[in-house]
Amino acid sequence: MAPATFTAIVNPVSGGGHAAARWEPIATLLRSAGATVRTVPTRDRAHAISCATQAAERGDVVVAVGGDGMVRDVADGTVRGGGTMAIVPAGRGNDLARTLRLPGVGDPSAIAELLLAAPTRTLDVLEVNGGIAPGNVYIGIDSLATRIINAGRGLPALLLYRLAPLRAILSWRAAGYTLTVDGERRTVRAHTVVVANSGAYGHGLRIVPSAVLDDGLLDVMVVGDGPRAKIVAFMREAKRGTHPNRPEVTVRTAREVTVDADRPIPVCADGDEIAQLPAEIRVRPGALTVIAR
Repeated sequence: MAPATFTAIVNPVSGGGHAAARWEPIATLLRSAGATVRTVPTRDRAHAISCATQAAERGDVVVAVGGDGMVRDVADGTVRGGGTMAIVPAGRGNDLARTLRLPGVGDPSAIAELLLAAPTRTLDVLEVNGGIAPGNVYIGIDSLATRIINAGRGLPALLLYRLAPLRAILSWRAAGYTLTVDGERRTVRAHTVVVANSGAYGHGLRIVPSAVLDDGLLDVMVVGDGPRAKIVAFMREAKRGTHPNRPEVTVRTAREVTVDADRPIPVCADGDEIAQLPAEIRVRPGALTVIAR
């Protein structure tokens, strides 16, 4: 078998600016094993998607070096290019890597061994207004919290992920959502709507525990209106995974969802704001090939 060729798409700001340094020992191990390694620092989201698409079309393994946002953009390009993606979790949240049980950057030998062995599996992805996200789309108080997180990159990740939702609560009021789920339209006042594929975000929280990465379905969670005390209780229970049992929470599966609201609300996916309402979301079963056991 011919030696593999890897193109690493590196987010220079991930992990407090240390992503490139965390990739280098892995790249050295890959080259020592006979692999060809290219490293491309990204300028922005569009550049990352374009570079990933070109690398996938060449037949390279496209390596996302960064956090969940970098993984999302590389996944977008990899799907477009019909290639294979790998993940080096060098960001703050790393929720998809955690869900896939991938080795962390503290163990470069384990990452290199995985990349060279190249076991693959196929994952579903979400298509949202034409873009690709492998994890989750969320619209509401948690997307407002994402804005706060992305504005506070100088703070420690765990602290930021815990404080941002509390700050978001203080300025949030429930919105009127219009949801069309597999053709069925309804309106609801709610604090957030999550359309999940992985179900995990927020630095290790299983927000939608029922979500499965390769079942060909979306899991749609709606957290209905209620006083701020209920939001705090929801957040507390989310750490234990018991929040879907709350009376204001509903979860159902679907293949296509359109979300709109009575005011502008950020549409976030995998750590970044990526679209505007209305958000048209559908599942693309098995669209992404990723190196994972």
